[in-house]
Amino acid sequence: MHVKAKSDGLDAANQLDPLIWKITAVAVLGAFLAQLDATIANVSLSNLATDLHTGLSTIQWVTSGYLLALTLALPMSGWLVDRMGAKAVYLWCFVAFTLSSALCGLAWSAHSLIAFRVIQGISGGLLAPMAQMMMARAAGRHMARIVGYSAVPVLLAPILGPVAAGLILQYGSWRWLFLVNLPFGVLALVLAAVFLPDDREHTRPRQLDWIGLALLSPSLVIFLYGADRIGDHLGQLAVLVSAMLLTLFLWNAKRKGDHALVDLQLFQGKVFPAAAVTQFLSNGALFAGQMLIPIYLIQACGRSPSEMGWLLAPLGLGMLCTYPSMGALTRRFGIRHIAAGGASLALLGTLPFLYLADHSLNLIVLSIALFIRGAGQSAVGIPSISAAYASVSKKELPMASTSLNIVQRLGGPTFTTLCATFLGWSLATQQTHQLSLTPYAWTFVLLCVLHAATATAALRLPRSMDEVLAQRSTAANA
Repeated sequence: MHVKAKSDGLDAANQLDPLIWKITAVAVLGAFLAQLDATIANVSLSNLATDLHTGLSTIQWVTSGYLLALTLALPMSGWLVDRMGAKAVYLWCFVAFTLSSALCGLAWSAHSLIAFRVIQGISGGLLAPMAQMMMARAAGRHMARIVGYSAVPVLLAPILGPVAAGLILQYGSWRWLFLVNLPFGVLALVLAAVFLPDDREHTRPRQLDWIGLALLSPSLVIFLYGADRIGDHLGQLAVLVSAMLLTLFLWNAKRKGDHALVDLQLFQGKVFPAAAVTQFLSNGALFAGQMLIPIYLIQACGRSPSEMGWLLAPLGLGMLCTYPSMGALTRRFGIRHIAAGGASLALLGTLPFLYLADHSLNLIVLSIALFIRGAGQSAVGIPSISAAYASVSKKELPMASTSLNIVQRLGGPTFTTLCATFLGWSLATQQTHQLSLTPYAWTFVLLCVLHAATATAALRLPRSMDEVLAQRSTAANA
């Protein structure tokens, strides 16, 4: 009996195996550094433009190039893990990430810095799906419990990034923004080599779907580029080209089956597609809100950008208060109830903005609304991600991780663009027509609809982890 319990990731005292926590710590360190580097350069763009004698239109590619490279590398993660194993891919990614960080710190021009940031982004883009996949392999059905704790430092990265950048720029050169990664990279490499299990027995080498890669990676990058510039003709053309490439990719993937870059058979079940749609909508609502609320506070309420940190602090506090308890709450109340309840709570926290947008700003109402919205938003991801990974076999985890991360990343720019375009249209319409609500209030209505759609999608998730495993067993035996 004791041996059986241990094999399920729990010891006789019903505690998680310490090895699982070690794997999680190593995986999270990589995801944390990649996320931190995605935000830390934003604060320093003006300094970089001055020191490297270039304009902001050029230096902004230090951030944009990094994010686009993250997306470009993502579709290859499943194939690389199948061919080399997760541990080997993770070690190579961290070597490349650490070396490219050093090169960024030694860059001699704006163009060399951008080039090194692209290399850093390609390696960093593989760290997040690697982290999720290794935790899913180790934790199994207890994924919700692990993710609840591991997500806390990842949540802290966007908060700590600007703070760390400000301190570095105040007391040192911008080069230390990147050189500071070196000791953490070396530490992560040592920990990964010691604690990560050898998983070469899980490898199943297969040919890379070059046609799928040539269609999917450019379509994702072009879509993100177009979504950021949807207001001009070039951006609209980019989105159209992206849609055409994505259509060709889906046709190619359906034709190749499990030999495709992304196996579409994952989406033929019930649990995985439900979790993917929930993640797509939830990420869309999260990023659209992160765009809309600051714009409302700055443009409609007259607040300065320097005030955004403390004005938006309740949102992050709400997320941090909810995340660590997600594992226990999911075990007690079930996947469906927690995810749908979290989306409904996020909707409840967004509704006060309809009042605020039509009246003067009330900081107490704003703080309470943001805290509720953050607490609800953070309750959606962990149950749905846990259900998605539990619904597939261990050999399918690399492909599942790739697919889920692609869907997650597309949600943000898709609905951020939708809300931004709608807000622009509403502001233009207000000049010629009398609206019953202000343009910002109408856009918050659209955001509420998105939260409601997320709650509806979450209702398609299974009730419990036992139901997920039962469905997986039934599908395996069919």
